[in-house]
Amino acid sequence: MTIDSISKLTHRRFLLGSQALWPGRRFEGPLSTESALRQMQALQLDPLTMVARSQDIAMYGRVLNYKPDHLYQMAYQQRKAFDYGGWLMMYPMHEFPYWRLHMKHRKAQGLHYESFTHPPKDLLKFILSELRDRGPLGNRDFEGAQVKGWSYRGRKETSVALFYLWLIGEVMITNRKGFDRIYDLRERVVPSEFDYSVNKREAVEFMGRKVIAFLGLVGENRWRTELSYYIHQDLTREETKKLAERLIEQGLVSRVRVEGSKDEHLFLNSDQLHLSELEAGRIPKKWKPLDTSTAEEVTFLAPLEIVSARGRAKKIFDFEYLWEVYKPVHQRRWGYYTLPILYGDDLVARLDPKLDRQTNTLHILGFWLEDDAPKDEAFASALANGLKRFADMVGAEKIDLSGIKTVKLRSYLKSRLK
Repeated sequence: MTIDSISKLTHRRFLLGSQALWPGRRFEGPLSTESALRQMQALQLDPLTMVARSQDIAMYGRVLNYKPDHLYQMAYQQRKAFDYGGWLMMYPMHEFPYWRLHMKHRKAQGLHYESFTHPPKDLLKFILSELRDRGPLGNRDFEGAQVKGWSYRGRKETSVALFYLWLIGEVMITNRKGFDRIYDLRERVVPSEFDYSVNKREAVEFMGRKVIAFLGLVGENRWRTELSYYIHQDLTREETKKLAERLIEQGLVSRVRVEGSKDEHLFLNSDQLHLSELEAGRIPKKWKPLDTSTAEEVTFLAPLEIVSARGRAKKIFDFEYLWEVYKPVHQRRWGYYTLPILYGDDLVARLDPKLDRQTNTLHILGFWLEDDAPKDEAFASALANGLKRFADMVGAEKIDLSGIKTVKLRSYLKSRLK
């Protein structure tokens, strides 16, 4: 069945469902963390741990009984994923052959805004030799001259050179201590069955489909911008138009119009049935939750969540969201680590959590409902369920609700969370 147009509601539900956030968690346990990553397409990584790292909050919203060490086990022990890129993301390991094109272009273009465009060959040779002889090493394991100017990538020339070798695929992140990167030679990290390169056409077509899968539905201008990053090469409108037509002719991609939008959006034909079912008011069978639905238990979205970060919350949910962690205190409207709250298929509130690891207490520093948010017992119950699961995930034994100013709601939550 061909679908030519969809409603805003279908669009919203499709974005949530294709990212495995709605109607509830459909993955369970450490082994399914890889399945969740494949469904997500990519997971942005961040070092901050105010309550939990953004990537762990993202996985908690998709994987039943998720614990923070599950992600590291999957990526660094089982070698099912790798992290890569200036915009640091984690990707499924089977994609590595397609990322070699990006790495090739990185090598040709070199570094920008660093102390050197291409690190000295003798420095690169030294680092590779040290890794080969000594095994996995981090930035702290190398001594070296200070960079001549400030560098985001490190204070030592060896740190910047390590980063360069990682970008061009000569070394990989083999593990992390906390969030510090531990590097090793590529051939000792990437499983042999994935340590090869596909040709340029295969890589570009794969990345073209991947961008669509990651964003769910995407206009061609945004598609071109994102695809240019994924292959690390600027593409013209004509080039992306030809690529879109080729993917359409291959029966892999179609166009659809979203209610209220003048532009058509690209989507994968493998999602055709999902869109049709959603437009008919049905939930796809493959999306059935393993446990509670988001109507029965709210989900706290990660700060870097693809469905809500970088202006998408406003566009899709009419929900103002800006991660204020890097804003000065006096400029913050809500809080340091504020998270959107998903209830059903909508963003209805936000809270600012903080974990006190000395007392294992989850503090709710602030809580804000949208004007049109539900204020009934069903929502209060879903919020209580969500708080309990979130506290379990971060290892909190107590929850301090003092930041919830609505007396009736706070009293109800206290009674439920004893």
